[in-house]
Amino acid sequence: MKMQKNFLFDLDGTLLPMDLPKFIELYIQAFCRKFAHKVQIAPKQLAQAIWEGAAAMGKNDGECLNREVFWRALNNACKKDMRAYEDEFDEFYRNEFIAAKAATSENPAAQRAIKLLRQRGGKLIVATNPIFPKAATYTRLRWAGLEPDDFDYITVYDNCSYCKPNLNYYHEICHFCGISPEDSIMVGNDVDEDMCAAKLGLDTYLVTDCLINRRSKSLDRYRHGSFEDFYHWLLDNE
Repeated sequence: MKMQKNFLFDLDGTLLPMDLPKFIELYIQAFCRKFAHKVQIAPKQLAQAIWEGAAAMGKNDGECLNREVFWRALNNACKKDMRAYEDEFDEFYRNEFIAAKAATSENPAAQRAIKLLRQRGGKLIVATNPIFPKAATYTRLRWAGLEPDDFDYITVYDNCSYCKPNLNYYHEICHFCGISPEDSIMVGNDVDEDMCAAKLGLDTYLVTDCLINRRSKSLDRYRHGSFEDFYHWLLDNE
């Protein structure tokens, strides 16, 4: 087979193994500890507002950046101008967000794969659902034992106007990075959000270490395996 030139990687559960429910729990707890008193909103209301912001980004149809959608929804849910705290939110992701790291781990196979692919050339892209600001995404990359500079492009909430599984999310990446779907592969752990990239013409690899398969689809239709398997697949296809 022809080896793809450009590699798109999901982050949470793919490059960064994690217990997703535990991660969300620790993240929201830390966020509310930091901000509930400061913004004078009850922790449960603040947590719900964050969820509403994320849900709004998930429905973004390209009218504006996800960042704008998030802050609009957050302001509506909190009944006040929350954007005044944007810089403090970023500081949270660089500092107190560390509480959520306990739900994650490093995967040496992911680190070896990125090192190998950097030597080969082609574009390396972090195609994580862009519902977080840059500070939060870069922090999670470092938890994975990687650096933002390892990649040519990283999707965050202020450079994307769509979210997975909207195919326009993948189309936007290809457009911004100047790559062809047919020369690219999406590597991820979510059957619905990552494997749908195939509909646009990308090759795919389903990483099963932290598999998300909401509708219990058969995996037979996808090339799949652990990240260690994926790394050996790369070696076999040099």
